[in-house]
Amino acid sequence: MKEAVNQSTDPGIERLCKKRERFIAAPTSDGIERIEAQFYGNMFSPHRHDTYALGITMQGVQTFNYRGEFRASNPGNVIILHPDELHDGGAGTDDGLQYRMLYIEPALLRSGLDRESDPLPFVGEPVINDRVLWAILASVLGELESDVDPLLRDQFVADIAQRLSQHARAPLKQPRFNAADRMDQVRAFLEDNFDRPVQSNELEQIAGMDRFRLIRHFRARFGTTPYRYLMMRRLQKARALMALGQPLAGIAAETGFSDQSHFNRHFRQTYGVSPGRWASLLGQNAH
Repeated sequence: MKEAVNQSTDPGIERLCKKRERFIAAPTSDGIERIEAQFYGNMFSPHRHDTYALGITMQGVQTFNYRGEFRASNPGNVIILHPDELHDGGAGTDDGLQYRMLYIEPALLRSGLDRESDPLPFVGEPVINDRVLWAILASVLGELESDVDPLLRDQFVADIAQRLSQHARAPLKQPRFNAADRMDQVRAFLEDNFDRPVQSNELEQIAGMDRFRLIRHFRARFGTTPYRYLMMRRLQKARALMALGQPLAGIAAETGFSDQSHFNRHFRQTYGVSPGRWASLLGQNAH
């Protein structure tokens, strides 16, 4: 994994770069997360989320590898990354990068579609120029220090679902029959039991189908597998504890990971940086 790298060897510039590198995490809300990142060099190693990641580049050039190709986004563009798609991230120039991202759970995005049974939209091009979608994202990414108004939240979920559907080259594939209610029950069970080992036979009893069929249906409805979904709930809880300043040593056990190494490995795979690096960049925002 590559940590943030300052391109210049001038000590004064290096100190300035380090001082300005930061993450800002907005107050959490059901189904969405909002962050701002500002850094230099190659920050994020390859990783994947279980959410849609929608971003606006504010300053600099945002570079990343996605679906086998190198991509770049300039200010004014919108970035669209789909659940479970591997990607990395960095600043494309020596001037550094500043951007804001909205992470929205597939279940919440689905609620904004015309019909909740519709397939999740898949947008083939991850960097687009859509002033309407940019304005929608800016409306909820403009003030990270405050909560999102409930009515605004419902509005932008519906608006985002509509715009993504318009850009979608093809919907995500759906299984031949609808098991939405049972998959919703599986998801609720994972939410309630994220901090303990969950067995496949438990999920089979809830869904009334074998584990492999269950995985296919769950992925079609939520864009990821039950295992990945469970891991993300643990990591979200871990990030919340990190934001409160709790020591990393105790977070692994509190969030259901078998040990510190297990926690560190999954954190890197999901966010592209180590837990210590993430915590340090969050801490810089407090100064």
